[in-house]
Amino acid sequence: MGQAWIKLVADEAAPITESHDVADMLVATCLAAAANGDSNALFDLGVAYSTGSHGVDCDLIEAHKWFNLAAVGGHDEAAQCRADVADEMTAREIAEAQRRAREWLRSGRAAA
Repeated sequence: MGQAWIKLVADEAAPITESHDVADMLVATCLAAAANGDSNALFDLGVAYSTGSHGVDCDLIEAHKWFNLAAVGGHDEAAQCRADVADEMTAREIAEAQRRAREWLRSGRAAA
């Protein structure tokens, strides 16, 4: 089966234009792919939350969580993005992001 996620990060040659419904659908599609362990979808969710794009508010705790999960899943850029986001967070916020990432893994939403 091919990849089911839709990339949230626009390619330079094909920028994403977004309307509210399209943005909601992109995030929903990435969430579904993330639940199947797709590290690219996890990374794209981190990008969306770190920039407040694609229908989600900027939320550094959620961004850190998604970048952390993507890094664990082997995504090459995710660890650096997680570190960049962490520079803007308190220790308490980072701990909360890590707790949410562990909860995501324990819930079984992420395929092994």
